[in-house]
Amino acid sequence: MKRFASVIGMKPEHREEYERLHADVWPAVLEQIKNSNIRNYSIYRYGELLFSYFEYVGEDFEADMAAMAADPTTQKWWDVCKPLQTPVADRADGEWWADIPEIFHTD
Repeated sequence: MKRFASVIGMKPEHREEYERLHADVWPAVLEQIKNSNIRNYSIYRYGELLFSYFEYVGEDFEADMAAMAADPTTQKWWDVCKPLQTPVADRADGEWWADIPEIFHTD
C-alpha cells in the first residue's frame, strides 16, 4: 500500500457547491475509485485549500490512473468539479492537484 496526498485551491464562492457535490458523489465515480485500487480516500478543506489523501493498494498505479481518466463518468465528474478548483501556483508541470511528499508516518 502506498499513501498519496495532494492540495488544490478553491475560491470561497465555490465552497458550498463543492461540498454539496462531495456530500453525494455519483455512485459510478465511487465504483471507479474502488476499481482503480484506491482506498481510504478523503478530502479535507482548510479555508480555501483542499487536501486529499488516499491509499493505493494496486500493482500498477499508472495503469489504474489511466483507466480512471478514461472512464466517461469520471470525466463528466471532473468536468463538474474542475471549474470549482484553483490549482496552486507551484504545482509541477502536468499536475492539477499538487502532490505533497510524505515526511513522516507512524502506525
